[in-house]
Amino acid sequence: MEISSKKILITGADGFIGSHLTEELVRRGHAVRAFVYYNSFNSWGWLDRSDPEIRKSLDIFSGDIRDPHGVKTAMMGCDVVLHLAALIAIPYSYHSPDTYVDTNVKGTLNIVQAARELSIQKVVHTSTSEVYGTAQFVPITEDHPLQGQSPYSASKIGADQIAMSFYHAFDTPVAIIRPFNTYGPRQSARAVIPTTITQIASGLRKIKLGALHPTRDFNFVTDTVRAFIAIAESERSTGEIINIGSNYEISIADTVRMIAELMDAEIQIETDQTRLRPEKSEVERLWADNSKAKKLLNWEPSYGGKDGLRRGLVETISWFTNPDNIQGYKAHLYNL
Repeated sequence: MEISSKKILITGADGFIGSHLTEELVRRGHAVRAFVYYNSFNSWGWLDRSDPEIRKSLDIFSGDIRDPHGVKTAMMGCDVVLHLAALIAIPYSYHSPDTYVDTNVKGTLNIVQAARELSIQKVVHTSTSEVYGTAQFVPITEDHPLQGQSPYSASKIGADQIAMSFYHAFDTPVAIIRPFNTYGPRQSARAVIPTTITQIASGLRKIKLGALHPTRDFNFVTDTVRAFIAIAESERSTGEIINIGSNYEISIADTVRMIAELMDAEIQIETDQTRLRPEKSEVERLWADNSKAKKLLNWEPSYGGKDGLRRGLVETISWFTNPDNIQGYKAHLYNL
């Protein structure tokens, strides 16, 4: 589908991936409505830091994804919806699971219900590799069983199923993007890469982390953004669930060592018990099979493999070590 002439709504536009996606679409000349979370500070999240020319081009809608009236109002006049708004912090989902159901499941229902009523031409719903749980086989294809090992992942499984149910029941043009572990500038310090970088950059050499043995498939944010756009444009993606990953597996420990090496820092790692997931909730292994994305979208990672991860980490470190950026992070605190 040619989206250059379409009005695009991005929910979660104020967040980590959403802000990068919003900026890239504006740079490409698209008409974008950015759905940001309403707050009394009139903050647009990361979009407040965008280039002034990008901000001038945006149609901002402040609202709450849990509000069906507001969601439908935001979607009026739009052709394509890229749905990223969600609660994503796994530790906080142990604390407040009810909010994850409201935001992730009900929020997604609000999107697809409005899409059906407004005859939206394409909805791209955001899933997560966490829905797979610990890998039963690798690399993980889209046919891998789903395992809700945290309230967060369970809520995303529910959201994915709601989205696909509207495709099957009402022919709503839904596609699901399932990114593996996206990293890069602006990511929350609750994630392992930014928390490692910010602790080192703040002068700490005893680094507090959680489990080091699990493996992950890290995907640089610009690769994830390109995948969102490719799925929105592809006619073949409708009704499909598509993994987006680098097809490269690395342990948390080796990732941390790579960061320390790139930052020329001698570190000691201390296990912080508060950062550990409950034993049966830890996802031990994630490794994406991205062959479906290559086949349907002609997408493949620009930051794939060990060399690609190193390049992505260099860019991420450069951003986080900029004083204007790191001042917004509290490296000495554990961020749920």
